[in-house]
Amino acid sequence: MEDILGRFVAESCRTLQSLTGQRVVFEAIAAAAVTSLREGGKILTCGNGGSAADALHLAEELLGRYRGNRRPLAAVSLNGDPTLLTCIGNDYGFDQVFARQVEGLADRRDLLVVFTSSGNSANIVLALEAARRKGCKSVAFLGKDGGAAKGKADLELIVAGTETGRIQEAHTLLLHALLETIERDLKLS
Repeated sequence: MEDILGRFVAESCRTLQSLTGQRVVFEAIAAAAVTSLREGGKILTCGNGGSAADALHLAEELLGRYRGNRRPLAAVSLNGDPTLLTCIGNDYGFDQVFARQVEGLADRRDLLVVFTSSGNSANIVLALEAARRKGCKSVAFLGKDGGAAKGKADLELIVAGTETGRIQEAHTLLLHALLETIERDLKLS
């Protein structure tokens, strides 16, 4: 009988260990988030499926709290309102569900943070392109080889590997590390 748990733990450990080689890009991402919040901007997040959960998770921890009681930090998950998603999807197509919101909400002080394990979601690529047009900085947490989203964000961190589950686990670790850094650098905890 296959030891699924043992295999998953070993794969996860290898994937997470590979992130230590991306310290410089992670620090640049954290600095961009801190700068945005310090300058009165907001963090906009989005993703699809499991990556939508990561986008919601980051936004709720910023507005709510991560470690301790502190002031709320401005954040909006672009995949959080089903009425808005279905309105835009129905009227403009699902590819536009995030780009349309970026066009309406983002400004130069903001930071768009996208999560995608494949990098091939058209709505993520179009959101990154909309951010660039608006002068809004962007971060992409990608997986596999980065897909079509590779090179579209101002900063990107690619979790190498082929297993979507391991990539999503790494994205969760990265968003927690990002929250920890934001709270430390803004001296909030």
